[in-house]
Amino acid sequence: MFRNLKNLLASVGALLAVVTFVPPTWYAQWLASPWTDAQAPILIVLGGDSVREGMMAVTSYWRWVYTVDVYREGGIRRIVLSGDAPTTASMRAWLIGQGIPSDVIAVEHRSHSTRENVLFTSELLRDAPGPFLLLSSDIHTWRARRTFLKAGLKRPSPSCARCLQTR
Repeated sequence: MFRNLKNLLASVGALLAVVTFVPPTWYAQWLASPWTDAQAPILIVLGGDSVREGMMAVTSYWRWVYTVDVYREGGIRRIVLSGDAPTTASMRAWLIGQGIPSDVIAVEHRSHSTRENVLFTSELLRDAPGPFLLLSSDIHTWRARRTFLKAGLKRPSPSCARCLQTR
């Protein structure tokens, strides 16, 4: 009996580890929701991780690339980078190097967690009219969006699953 229970728990743990660290494509797409048709004047980009100060890691790289893509599609008037100081400074420099004007980019550099991203970015955008477009990694977007909504960066826009809109 204990052997069967041990095998069952080991199997469940292995499945959880696989889904967590190497999520199936359909699962990642479901968590991230569609983003290709998203439009909003303010883009909030959550900082990812870095290999060392000034050097982005893989998750950060894709966030940075998508930030440039979304900006180049048009409609974005302001980009807010949220994360720790080394990551946001590197990201800002990289985005400027990709042709995004420096006066478009605002930086929140105090946060070290999703909760802090929300608190400090909400302060920065308190008087901004919205709507807001949230950009993070596919796995992180589901939780980050709900955290932003709970903190008061308001309802999702009906035209965009990733947009956050003020009241």
